[in-house]
Amino acid sequence: MHEEDDLFGPNTLAIRTGHERTHEGEHSEPIFLTSSFVYKNAQEAANKFQGKESGNVYSRFTNPTVAVFEKRLAVLCGGERAVATGSGMGAILAIMMAYLKAGDHVICSRDVFGSIVGLFERYIRKFGVEVDFVDLTDLAQWKNLAKPNTKMFFMESPSNPLAVIGDIQAIADIAHQHNALLVVDNTFCTPALQQPIKFGADLIVYSATKYIDGQGRALGGAVVGKHDLLEDVFSVVRTLGPSMSPFNAWVFLKGLETLNLRMKAHCEGALQIAQWLNQHEKVSKVYYSGLETHPGHELAKKQQSGFGGIVSFEVKGGKDEAWKVIDSTTFISITGNLGDVKSTITHPATTTHGKLSAQAQKDAGIDESLIRLSVGLEDIHDIIRDLSRGLDLI
Repeated sequence: MHEEDDLFGPNTLAIRTGHERTHEGEHSEPIFLTSSFVYKNAQEAANKFQGKESGNVYSRFTNPTVAVFEKRLAVLCGGERAVATGSGMGAILAIMMAYLKAGDHVICSRDVFGSIVGLFERYIRKFGVEVDFVDLTDLAQWKNLAKPNTKMFFMESPSNPLAVIGDIQAIADIAHQHNALLVVDNTFCTPALQQPIKFGADLIVYSATKYIDGQGRALGGAVVGKHDLLEDVFSVVRTLGPSMSPFNAWVFLKGLETLNLRMKAHCEGALQIAQWLNQHEKVSKVYYSGLETHPGHELAKKQQSGFGGIVSFEVKGGKDEAWKVIDSTTFISITGNLGDVKSTITHPATTTHGKLSAQAQKDAGIDESLIRLSVGLEDIHDIIRDLSRGLDLI
Protein backbone atom coordinates (compact mmCIF):
# COMPACT_ATOMS: atom_id res chain seq x y z
CA MET A 1 0.00 0.00 0.00
CA HIS A 2 1.69 3.19 -1.21
CA GLU A 3 0.22 5.40 -3.93
CA GLU A 4 -3.20 3.87 -3.30
CA ASP A 5 -3.33 4.86 0.36
CA ASP A 6 -5.87 7.60 -0.30
CA LEU A 7 -8.29 5.02 -1.71
CA PHE A 8 -8.57 3.05 1.52
CA GLY A 9 -10.60 3.69 4.66
CA PRO A 10 -9.07 4.26 8.12
CA ASN A 11 -9.66 0.71 9.34
CA THR A 12 -7.83 -0.74 6.34
CA LEU A 13 -4.98 1.75 6.70
CA ALA A 14 -4.66 0.94 10.41
CA ILE A 15 -4.17 -2.74 9.58
CA ARG A 16 -2.27 -2.74 6.29
CA THR A 17 -0.11 0.38 5.95
CA GLY A 18 3.67 0.15 6.00
CA HIS A 19 4.32 -3.58 6.04
CA GLU A 20 6.37 -4.90 3.13
CA ARG A 21 6.78 -8.64 3.47
CA THR A 22 10.29 -10.00 3.66
CA HIS A 23 11.53 -13.05 1.74
CA GLU A 24 10.10 -15.16 4.57
CA GLY A 25 6.54 -14.30 3.49
CA GLU A 26 5.32 -13.48 6.99
CA HIS A 27 1.67 -12.46 7.48
CA SER A 28 2.18 -10.45 10.69
CA GLU A 29 4.70 -7.64 10.91
CA PRO A 30 8.09 -8.97 12.05
CA ILE A 31 10.00 -7.63 15.04
CA PHE A 32 13.56 -6.70 14.13
CA LEU A 33 15.28 -7.07 17.49
CA THR A 34 18.72 -5.98 16.37
CA SER A 35 20.86 -3.06 17.43
CA SER A 36 22.78 -2.80 14.16
CA PHE A 37 22.76 -3.86 10.52
CA VAL A 38 25.30 -5.54 8.25
CA TYR A 39 26.48 -4.16 4.91
CA LYS A 40 27.62 -5.94 1.78
CA ASN A 41 30.82 -3.92 1.65
CA ALA A 42 32.56 -0.82 3.01
CA GLN A 43 31.16 1.39 0.26
CA GLU A 44 27.56 0.53 1.14
CA ALA A 45 28.28 1.21 4.81
CA ALA A 46 29.79 4.59 3.97
CA ASN A 47 26.89 5.53 1.70
CA LYS A 48 24.26 4.70 4.31
CA PHE A 49 26.08 6.43 7.15
CA GLN A 50 26.47 9.56 5.01
CA GLY A 51 22.87 9.48 3.83
CA LYS A 52 23.76 8.93 0.17
CA GLU A 53 21.85 5.67 0.16
CA SER A 54 18.65 4.86 2.06
CA GLY A 55 18.53 1.93 4.42
CA ASN A 56 19.07 0.84 7.99
CA VAL A 57 22.08 2.14 9.89
CA TYR A 58 21.52 1.72 13.63
CA SER A 59 18.34 0.95 15.55
CA ARG A 60 18.58 4.12 17.58
CA PHE A 61 17.19 5.92 14.53
CA THR A 62 16.53 3.39 11.76
CA ASN A 63 14.73 0.15 12.50
CA PRO A 64 12.28 -1.62 10.15
CA THR A 65 9.65 -2.34 12.83
CA VAL A 66 9.71 1.22 14.14
CA ALA A 67 9.51 2.48 10.55
CA VAL A 68 6.30 0.53 9.90
CA PHE A 69 4.73 2.07 13.01
CA GLU A 70 5.81 5.55 11.91
CA LYS A 71 4.39 5.12 8.40
CA ARG A 72 1.11 3.75 9.68
CA LEU A 73 0.58 6.46 12.29
CA ALA A 74 1.44 9.23 9.82
CA VAL A 75 -1.14 7.99 7.32
CA LEU A 76 -3.85 7.73 9.98
CA CYS A 77 -3.13 11.30 11.11
CA GLY A 78 -3.15 12.75 7.60
CA GLY A 79 0.53 13.64 7.98
CA GLU A 80 3.48 13.08 5.71
CA ARG A 81 5.81 11.60 8.30
CA ALA A 82 6.07 10.45 11.90
CA VAL A 83 9.04 10.12 14.22
CA ALA A 84 8.69 7.63 17.07
CA THR A 85 10.20 8.17 20.51
CA GLY A 86 10.62 6.26 23.75
CA SER A 87 7.74 8.05 25.51
CA GLY A 88 5.21 10.82 25.03
CA MET A 89 7.31 13.21 27.08
CA GLY A 90 10.31 12.20 24.97
CA ALA A 91 8.35 13.25 21.89
CA ILE A 92 7.58 16.66 23.40
CA LEU A 93 11.20 17.14 24.49
CA ALA A 94 12.38 16.27 20.97
CA ILE A 95 10.13 19.01 19.57
CA MET A 96 11.48 21.52 22.09
CA MET A 97 15.09 20.61 21.32
CA ALA A 98 14.46 20.77 17.57
CA TYR A 99 12.74 24.13 17.37
CA LEU A 100 13.65 26.27 20.39
CA LYS A 101 16.76 28.13 21.42
CA ALA A 102 17.72 30.73 24.03
CA GLY A 103 15.76 33.92 23.50
CA ASP A 104 12.73 32.25 21.94
CA HIS A 105 9.23 32.46 23.34
CA VAL A 106 6.53 29.78 23.74
CA ILE A 107 2.84 30.14 24.55
CA CYS A 108 1.30 27.06 26.17
CA SER A 109 -2.23 26.45 27.39
CA ARG A 110 -2.58 25.91 31.12
CA ASP A 111 -4.81 22.93 30.42
CA VAL A 112 -2.09 20.35 29.75
CA PHE A 113 -0.70 17.27 31.45
CA GLY A 114 1.19 18.19 34.62
CA SER A 115 4.57 16.92 33.39
CA ILE A 116 4.35 19.22 30.38
CA VAL A 117 4.00 22.22 32.69
CA GLY A 118 7.00 20.92 34.64
CA LEU A 119 9.03 20.50 31.44
CA PHE A 120 8.42 24.12 30.46
CA GLU A 121 8.77 25.67 33.91
CA ARG A 122 11.72 23.75 35.33
CA TYR A 123 13.77 22.84 32.27
CA ILE A 124 12.95 24.74 29.08
CA ARG A 125 13.03 28.06 30.90
CA LYS A 126 16.42 27.10 32.34
CA PHE A 127 17.87 27.26 28.83
CA GLY A 128 16.71 30.81 28.24
CA VAL A 129 13.34 30.19 26.60
CA GLU A 130 10.44 32.40 27.70
CA VAL A 131 7.18 30.59 28.48
CA ASP A 132 3.73 32.06 29.00
CA PHE A 133 0.67 30.04 30.00
CA VAL A 134 -2.79 31.00 28.78
CA ASP A 135 -6.37 29.84 29.11
CA LEU A 136 -6.97 27.38 26.30
CA THR A 137 -10.30 28.89 25.25
CA ASP A 138 -9.29 32.57 25.51
CA LEU A 139 -8.23 33.46 21.97
CA ALA A 140 -7.46 37.04 23.00
CA GLN A 141 -4.75 35.79 25.37
CA TRP A 142 -3.13 33.71 22.63
CA LYS A 143 -3.15 36.74 20.34
CA ASN A 144 -2.07 39.39 22.86
CA LEU A 145 0.86 37.42 24.28
CA ALA A 146 2.40 36.66 20.90
CA LYS A 147 5.49 38.71 20.07
CA PRO A 148 8.29 38.75 17.49
CA ASN A 149 10.31 36.02 19.24
CA THR A 150 7.32 33.67 19.68
CA LYS A 151 8.27 30.45 17.92
CA MET A 152 5.71 27.96 19.17
CA PHE A 153 2.15 27.58 20.43
CA PHE A 154 1.47 24.39 22.40
CA MET A 155 -1.99 23.08 23.27
CA GLU A 156 -3.86 19.94 24.25
CA SER A 157 -7.47 19.36 23.23
CA PRO A 158 -9.39 17.79 24.86
CA SER A 159 -7.31 18.79 27.86
CA ASN A 160 -6.10 16.61 30.70
CA PRO A 161 -8.04 16.15 32.95
CA LEU A 162 -10.92 18.65 32.49
CA ALA A 163 -11.76 17.98 28.82
CA VAL A 164 -11.47 21.66 27.90
CA ILE A 165 -11.85 22.03 24.12
CA GLY A 166 -9.56 24.43 22.27
CA ASP A 167 -10.37 25.88 18.86
CA ILE A 168 -7.51 24.35 16.87
CA GLN A 169 -8.19 26.26 13.65
CA ALA A 170 -8.46 29.63 15.40
CA ILE A 171 -5.30 29.09 17.44
CA ALA A 172 -3.45 27.83 14.34
CA ASP A 173 -4.42 30.99 12.50
CA ILE A 174 -3.07 33.16 15.31
CA ALA A 175 0.16 31.15 15.46
CA HIS A 176 0.72 31.37 11.73
CA GLN A 177 0.06 35.12 11.73
CA HIS A 178 3.11 35.34 13.97
CA ASN A 179 5.18 32.79 12.02
CA ALA A 180 4.96 30.35 14.94
CA LEU A 181 4.34 26.61 14.90
CA LEU A 182 1.25 25.09 16.47
CA VAL A 183 1.86 21.83 18.32
CA VAL A 184 -1.24 19.86 19.40
CA ASP A 185 -1.17 17.02 21.90
CA ASN A 186 -3.78 14.62 20.49
CA THR A 187 -3.25 11.80 22.97
CA PHE A 188 -6.83 11.79 24.32
CA CYS A 189 -8.51 11.61 20.91
CA THR A 190 -5.93 9.75 18.80
CA PRO A 191 -6.29 9.94 15.01
CA ALA A 192 -9.39 7.77 15.33
CA LEU A 193 -11.35 10.75 16.70
CA GLN A 194 -9.44 13.86 15.65
CA GLN A 195 -6.92 14.94 13.00
CA PRO A 196 -5.51 18.33 14.09
CA ILE A 197 -3.58 18.72 10.83
CA LYS A 198 -6.92 19.26 9.08
CA PHE A 199 -7.46 22.29 11.32
CA GLY A 200 -4.06 23.86 10.76
CA ALA A 201 -1.81 22.18 13.34
CA ASP A 202 1.83 21.90 12.25
CA LEU A 203 2.88 19.09 14.56
CA ILE A 204 0.88 16.48 16.45
CA VAL A 205 2.30 14.77 19.50
CA TYR A 206 1.20 11.50 21.10
CA SER A 207 1.83 9.41 24.12
CA ALA A 208 1.46 6.04 22.40
CA THR A 209 1.51 4.57 25.90
CA LYS A 210 -2.16 5.49 26.21
CA TYR A 211 -4.88 4.65 23.67
CA ILE A 212 -2.57 3.72 20.80
CA ASP A 213 -1.33 0.76 22.85
CA GLY A 214 -4.66 0.42 24.61
CA GLN A 215 -3.65 -2.30 27.03
CA GLY A 216 -1.07 -0.68 29.28
CA ARG A 217 1.85 -2.74 27.98
CA ALA A 218 4.52 -0.42 26.60
CA LEU A 219 5.94 3.11 26.72
CA GLY A 220 6.24 5.19 23.58
CA GLY A 221 5.55 8.47 21.86
CA ALA A 222 5.48 10.04 18.42
CA VAL A 223 5.50 13.31 16.52
CA VAL A 224 3.56 13.66 13.25
CA GLY A 225 3.65 16.39 10.61
CA LYS A 226 5.10 17.42 7.29
CA HIS A 227 8.31 15.78 6.14
CA ASP A 228 10.46 18.92 6.29
CA LEU A 229 9.29 19.81 9.81
CA LEU A 230 10.01 16.29 11.06
CA GLU A 231 13.58 16.28 9.78
CA ASP A 232 14.83 18.31 12.76
CA VAL A 233 12.87 16.12 15.18
CA PHE A 234 14.41 13.03 13.58
CA SER A 235 17.86 14.59 13.97
CA VAL A 236 17.24 15.09 17.71
CA VAL A 237 16.19 11.46 18.14
CA ARG A 238 19.17 10.27 16.10
CA THR A 239 21.65 12.37 18.07
CA LEU A 240 20.24 12.35 21.61
CA GLY A 241 18.65 8.90 21.58
CA PRO A 242 15.10 9.10 23.01
CA SER A 243 14.28 6.18 20.72
CA MET A 244 11.40 3.74 20.55
CA SER A 245 12.33 0.09 20.96
CA PRO A 246 11.42 -2.29 18.10
CA PHE A 247 9.41 -4.50 20.42
CA ASN A 248 7.33 -1.56 21.66
CA ALA A 249 6.78 -0.44 18.07
CA TRP A 250 5.39 -3.88 17.28
CA VAL A 251 3.06 -3.66 20.29
CA PHE A 252 1.81 -0.28 19.07
CA LEU A 253 1.26 -1.68 15.57
CA LYS A 254 -1.05 -4.26 17.07
CA GLY A 255 -2.78 -1.47 18.99
CA LEU A 256 -3.37 0.58 15.84
CA GLU A 257 -5.12 -2.37 14.23
CA THR A 258 -7.99 -2.13 16.72
CA LEU A 259 -7.78 1.58 17.58
CA ASN A 260 -10.92 2.69 15.73
CA LEU A 261 -13.01 -0.09 17.25
CA ARG A 262 -11.72 0.56 20.76
CA MET A 263 -12.14 4.32 20.61
CA LYS A 264 -15.75 3.94 19.51
CA ALA A 265 -16.42 1.65 22.48
CA HIS A 266 -14.57 3.97 24.89
CA CYS A 267 -16.68 6.90 23.69
CA GLU A 268 -19.95 5.01 24.10
CA GLY A 269 -19.08 3.86 27.60
CA ALA A 270 -17.75 7.24 28.74
CA LEU A 271 -20.90 9.03 27.65
CA GLN A 272 -23.06 6.63 29.66
CA ILE A 273 -20.86 7.08 32.73
CA ALA A 274 -20.84 10.88 32.34
CA GLN A 275 -24.63 10.99 32.07
CA TRP A 276 -24.99 8.81 35.17
CA LEU A 277 -22.52 10.90 37.17
CA ASN A 278 -24.22 14.08 36.02
CA GLN A 279 -27.39 12.95 37.80
CA HIS A 280 -25.70 11.65 40.97
CA GLU A 281 -26.49 13.60 44.13
CA LYS A 282 -22.93 13.23 45.48
CA VAL A 283 -21.30 14.64 42.33
CA SER A 284 -21.03 18.42 42.02
CA LYS A 285 -19.61 18.68 38.49
CA VAL A 286 -18.81 16.45 35.52
CA TYR A 287 -16.22 17.27 32.88
CA TYR A 288 -17.00 15.50 29.60
CA SER A 289 -17.45 17.24 26.26
CA GLY A 290 -20.04 14.69 25.19
CA LEU A 291 -22.53 16.27 27.59
CA GLU A 292 -24.61 18.96 25.91
CA THR A 293 -24.10 21.17 28.96
CA HIS A 294 -20.32 21.15 28.46
CA PRO A 295 -19.15 24.59 27.21
CA GLY A 296 -17.05 22.99 24.49
CA HIS A 297 -19.67 20.52 23.28
CA GLU A 298 -20.42 22.15 19.93
CA LEU A 299 -16.75 22.78 19.14
CA ALA A 300 -15.92 19.19 20.04
CA LYS A 301 -18.62 18.02 17.61
CA LYS A 302 -16.97 20.10 14.89
CA GLN A 303 -13.40 18.96 15.50
CA GLN A 304 -13.90 15.39 16.70
CA SER A 305 -15.80 12.32 15.54
CA GLY A 306 -16.22 11.21 19.16
CA PHE A 307 -15.83 12.66 22.65
CA GLY A 308 -13.21 10.28 24.04
CA GLY A 309 -13.00 7.95 27.00
CA ILE A 310 -11.94 10.27 29.85
CA VAL A 311 -14.52 11.49 32.35
CA SER A 312 -13.48 13.73 35.23
CA PHE A 313 -15.80 14.73 38.04
CA GLU A 314 -15.83 16.60 41.33
CA VAL A 315 -17.45 15.04 44.35
CA LYS A 316 -19.15 17.03 47.08
CA GLY A 317 -16.50 17.59 49.70
CA GLY A 318 -12.75 17.60 49.24
CA LYS A 319 -9.74 15.32 49.12
CA ASP A 320 -11.02 12.94 51.80
CA GLU A 321 -14.26 12.33 49.94
CA ALA A 322 -12.48 11.93 46.61
CA TRP A 323 -10.05 9.43 48.12
CA LYS A 324 -12.94 7.51 49.67
CA VAL A 325 -14.52 7.06 46.25
CA ILE A 326 -11.22 5.94 44.77
CA ASP A 327 -10.31 3.60 47.65
CA SER A 328 -13.75 1.98 47.66
CA THR A 329 -13.42 0.65 44.13
CA THR A 330 -12.77 -3.08 43.88
CA PHE A 331 -11.70 -3.65 40.27
CA ILE A 332 -11.13 -0.22 38.71
CA SER A 333 -7.35 0.20 38.71
CA ILE A 334 -5.95 3.01 40.87
CA THR A 335 -3.21 4.25 38.56
CA GLY A 336 -2.06 7.41 36.81
CA ASN A 337 -2.13 5.77 33.40
CA LEU A 338 -5.12 6.03 31.06
CA GLY A 339 -6.38 4.82 27.70
CA ASP A 340 -6.47 1.19 28.75
CA VAL A 341 -9.13 -1.45 28.09
CA LYS A 342 -9.16 -1.63 31.90
CA SER A 343 -10.84 1.31 33.62
CA THR A 344 -8.43 3.41 35.67
CA ILE A 345 -9.00 6.05 38.31
CA THR A 346 -6.77 8.65 39.93
CA HIS A 347 -6.74 11.82 42.03
CA PRO A 348 -5.03 14.44 39.81
CA ALA A 349 -4.24 16.92 42.59
CA THR A 350 -1.96 14.40 44.34
CA THR A 351 -0.75 12.32 41.36
CA THR A 352 -0.59 13.46 37.73
CA HIS A 353 -0.67 17.16 38.67
CA GLY A 354 0.73 16.75 42.17
CA LYS A 355 4.07 18.46 41.47
CA LEU A 356 2.41 21.68 40.38
CA SER A 357 2.33 24.54 42.86
CA ALA A 358 -0.92 25.30 44.62
CA GLN A 359 -1.37 28.35 42.41
CA ALA A 360 -0.65 26.38 39.24
CA GLN A 361 -3.22 23.77 40.27
CA LYS A 362 -5.74 26.52 40.91
CA ASP A 363 -5.02 28.14 37.55
CA ALA A 364 -5.49 24.78 35.83
CA GLY A 365 -8.75 24.10 37.67
CA ILE A 366 -7.40 21.09 39.55
CA ASP A 367 -9.52 20.91 42.69
CA GLU A 368 -8.90 18.47 45.53
CA SER A 369 -12.37 17.04 45.00
CA LEU A 370 -11.54 16.12 41.38
CA ILE A 371 -11.35 12.51 40.20
CA ARG A 372 -10.23 11.42 36.73
CA LEU A 373 -11.73 8.24 35.32
CA SER A 374 -10.49 6.53 32.19
CA VAL A 375 -13.47 4.46 31.10
CA GLY A 376 -12.39 1.02 29.94
CA LEU A 377 -14.20 -1.69 28.06
CA GLU A 378 -15.72 -3.55 31.00
CA ASP A 379 -19.49 -3.81 31.26
CA ILE A 380 -20.86 -0.36 32.04
CA HIS A 381 -23.11 -1.57 34.87
CA ASP A 382 -20.04 -3.03 36.60
CA ILE A 383 -18.14 0.27 36.37
CA ILE A 384 -21.16 2.13 37.75
CA ARG A 385 -21.52 -0.33 40.61
CA ASP A 386 -17.84 0.03 41.48
CA LEU A 387 -18.03 3.82 41.55
CA SER A 388 -21.23 3.68 43.59
CA ARG A 389 -19.46 1.91 46.45
CA GLY A 390 -17.63 5.07 47.43
CA LEU A 391 -20.15 7.64 46.23
CA ASP A 392 -22.80 6.10 48.45
CA LEU A 393 -20.53 6.52 51.47
CA ILE A 394 -19.78 10.23 51.22
